Amino acid sequence: MHHLEVISTDQAPAAVGPYSQAIRAGNMVYTAGQLALLPATGTLVEGDIAAQTEQVLHNLAAILEAAGGSLNQVVKTTVFLLDMADFAAMNGVYSRYFGDHRPARSTVAVAALPRPGARVEIEAVAVIP
Repeated sequence: MHHLEVISTDQAPAAVGPYSQAIRAGNMVYTAGQLALLPATGTLVEGDIAAQTEQVLHNLAAILEAAGGSLNQVVKTTVFLLDMADFAAMNGVYSRYFGDHRPARSTVAVAALPRPGARVEIEAVAVIP
């Protein structure tokens, strides 16, 4: 079995429970789901689903950078939406962040997210040599 390495950065929100921002196993990096929390304060960013998605992807990018990679190395994401009516707006921001890179993705509607007011959570799996 590969050695497991905890990935942590102050450029993304600190883990608020018994989990890590990300774990590296060999060349695979698995991130925790990210909410639209501001790293400096741990508070939810103000604004609509687009603003929240922007912050979520900024947080994911910071974690992947701390692991030595970028969003371009993501092979799979899972998007959790509080309301599937937000899909188009989330997808617009998501498309800007990933550009021509098209990782596999699942998007599911959920009954609730771990922070009141949160509308989106995204987790990622990346291959980083």
